[in-house]
Amino acid sequence: MAQQTMTGRAGLATASAGAAPEAGMRIVGALLALGVAAAHVADQGGVTAFTSPDWIGWGYRLIEVGGVLTALAMLLPWPAGLGRPWLRWAAAVLLGAGPFIAYIASRTVGVPGDPGDVGNWGDWVGTVSLFVEAALVLLSASMLLALRQRPSSWTGKSY
Repeated sequence: MAQQTMTGRAGLATASAGAAPEAGMRIVGALLALGVAAAHVADQGGVTAFTSPDWIGWGYRLIEVGGVLTALAMLLPWPAGLGRPWLRWAAAVLLGAGPFIAYIASRTVGVPGDPGDVGNWGDWVGTVSLFVEAALVLLSASMLLALRQRPSSWTGKSY
């Protein structure tokens, strides 16, 4: 009887231990997503400012709103009817990779309407943003790989 009780407790501890690190990673992912959004607000000159050319300004707005929505997706419980919970990590990969690639492109080959940034690697906000975006992509990709090994996370089971 004592053996059975100990086994039951060990199984419970193992199950809750897997949930705690995942919740911690979701909090870190939410903070990184907000960091991406904040870096773009700062680079744009504030919430009410708008970067020129217009398509870049709208891209910044998309990143800012996407960062807040991704953070909310990380923090809030995933409703069972809205699809797969791993989508939050996929959104975070896109949120980090998109601006990272755009920044590298704008500094190397240039982007339409903004040729002045080619070679401008000294922008501190851009450098901070690169580190935050890279951290978000690495965390999200590793969480996607970890979730892939757990069949329940791909079936839409809420956690």
